[in-house]
Amino acid sequence: MPNFVTNPALLPLLQAESASAQPSMLGALLPFVLIIVVMYFLMIRPQQKRQKAHQAMLASLKTGDEVVTMGGVYGSIAGIDEKENFVWLKIAGDVKIKVERGRLRACLARRNASKLER
Repeated sequence: MPNFVTNPALLPLLQAESASAQPSMLGALLPFVLIIVVMYFLMIRPQQKRQKAHQAMLASLKTGDEVVTMGGVYGSIAGIDEKENFVWLKIAGDVKIKVERGRLRACLARRNASKLER
């Protein structure tokens, strides 16, 4: 029986076959690139949209708006301190609390400041 490994006539054929069996660099990196692209569109981009919407909501706050904080406290804005980036929330009667503006979760309703004083 002939020995195929040591047969000098078949050696160039074995070398050519092993050289063509190596995957290309593009083929090896393509799955990783696809995973990164899918993660961008499924995770990163929606989070950026939510952040932009939250920043727009914070910028449009006015006195009298009803808001909820990230801690779950409901109240209406009694005053806004632009310099220190805080808002004063009226939560009950004459009770007002000072909350950092970025800790507001959502604006529930918009009101005029004149309705707040009644």
